[in-house]
Amino acid sequence: MRIEEIRRGLAPRLRARRSEIEQATLTRVSSIADPKEKPDPEYIEGIRAAVSAAIEFGIEAVERSEEHPPPIPTTLLSQARLAARHGVKLETVLRRYLAGYTLLGDFLIEESERSGALDGASLKRLLRVQAALLDRLIAAVSEEYEREAKAKPGSAEQRLARRVEQLLEGQRLDTSEIAYEFDAVHLGLVARGPDAEEAVRELARPLDRRLLLVPRGEATVWAWLGGRRALDPESLRCVLSSKLPPGLCLALGESAEGLGGWRLSHRQAKAGLPVAREGPDPVVGYADVALLASVLQDELLATSLREIYLVPLDEGSDGGELARETLRAYLAAEGNVSSTAAALRVNRKTVASRLRAVEAAIGRPISSRLAEIGAALRIEDARAAALAQRRPSR
Repeated sequence: MRIEEIRRGLAPRLRARRSEIEQATLTRVSSIADPKEKPDPEYIEGIRAAVSAAIEFGIEAVERSEEHPPPIPTTLLSQARLAARHGVKLETVLRRYLAGYTLLGDFLIEESERSGALDGASLKRLLRVQAALLDRLIAAVSEEYEREAKAKPGSAEQRLARRVEQLLEGQRLDTSEIAYEFDAVHLGLVARGPDAEEAVRELARPLDRRLLLVPRGEATVWAWLGGRRALDPESLRCVLSSKLPPGLCLALGESAEGLGGWRLSHRQAKAGLPVAREGPDPVVGYADVALLASVLQDELLATSLREIYLVPLDEGSDGGELARETLRAYLAAEGNVSSTAAALRVNRKTVASRLRAVEAAIGRPISSRLAEIGAALRIEDARAAALAQRRPSR
């Protein structure tokens, strides 16, 4: 069998372990931190997307010929610029890529040994190809990082963005040059998607509020709506949902007053954006997703919730699908067994029996763990949906 055919056969084996590879890489990457690095929801979310893109990039290189390597994903270049803007050291960025390369190499060797199709010389050749790919990736990421780090605010838009960043960091600045009232009641918004800037302007027009809008990189904008009174959250969400263009996701903070409230509402909106991007609802308010937003920023907590409350269910004959379905219905019914039974079209005894089986599997009473179980299920669903969207069609 030709080495090209063998390599193409390895790629599906690696993709079958994609979730395992991603989790191992995220764990390793998260352990490599710059002490001065400031945790930021946008950057944390970007790391997860970059890890997924980098793994697919590496797997695709396995199945391609050496003369036609895959193009470097734009997601990785965007994340390099984001790292520069957030003050993450280039050394830290590159160490994370080296760690990911090493882990993917370990999985590649393991699958090669399992298949028994590659001899030692062929495996060495494949690893050399991967090393060359890493060199090319590091060069591109470094160049993009340095370009962003050296960029100086030149346009009025860039200068505004820099002043807004400084205000968010707590610096005392003269705000008179910014066409916005900071002593008002503010609602922070963060939007991401195609034509996000124009979309947010269109959404803001019928609300009769002063708008402060700052474009942030690729398809992302920060915005604030200011006025003398707070907007009604439900009415606002109805307006936004009805006018939201396809492909745009939007996270809202809570209404808050003054400069401190302006900062707080923005932080809440930024924290909620990953939920809007990965969840079923493209418009989310922070109050509705505060717990899930916090969990998504904490990889240790997210992993622990899955290990404690969901992994034990996988031992079931159906891989835990029935248990998960029952738990989702039970949570939606706010812990009411009769309503759960009606939703599932089974009797109360069946629901009670399933819940007892879940409690036996996790070793804890469900009634005192509803918030944790709900968060674990929502994270699992969101990440499965996000992975399905990022997986290339074949």
